[in-house]
Amino acid sequence: MKAAVPNWWRWLALAGIVLLADQFTKVLILGSFDLHDSRRVTDFFNLVRAHNTGAAFSFLAGAGGWQRWFFTGLAAAAAVFITLMLRRHGNQRLFACALALILGGAVGNGVDRLWHGYVVDFLQFHWGGWSFPAFNVADSAITLGAIALILDEILRVRASR
Repeated sequence: MKAAVPNWWRWLALAGIVLLADQFTKVLILGSFDLHDSRRVTDFFNLVRAHNTGAAFSFLAGAGGWQRWFFTGLAAAAAVFITLMLRRHGNQRLFACALALILGGAVGNGVDRLWHGYVVDFLQFHWGGWSFPAFNVADSAITLGAIALILDEILRVRASR
C-alpha cells in the first residue's frame, strides 16, 4: 500500500511553483530588458525593469548595503518559520495555502537578494499621471497570501461565534 504524502509537502510544492514562476519571469526580464527599460502593454500596464535594493516600495533602498543581508536573513528566518507552521497546520487549507504563497514569494525575493544584491521588479500599473511602484510575481504571491490570511482569520472568527 502506498503511503499518503503529508499535507505539508503539498504546500511546499505550491511554494516551489511560486518560486519557479517568479524566478523564470525574472530571468526573462533580465534577458530582454536593460535597467529602466519600459514597454507599454496596455493603456494601464507596462513591463519594466527595475532593481529594488530595499523592501516594499523601496523602503530602505538607499541604506548603504546592509539591508541586502538583513532582508536575506529575514527571508530565511521566515522560510523556516513558515515551513514549521505548514508542518503543524497543513490540514487547514486556506491558512496553509496563504502560508505557501508567502513562503514562495519570500524565497523568490530572497534568492534575488543573494544572487543580484537587489530584487528584480517588472510589473507596473499606471493610470493618468499616477504609477504604482513596479513589483514582481513574488510580491504578488506575498500579497495574495496576506489577503488569504486575513480571510482565513475572518472565517475562523465567524465560525467560532
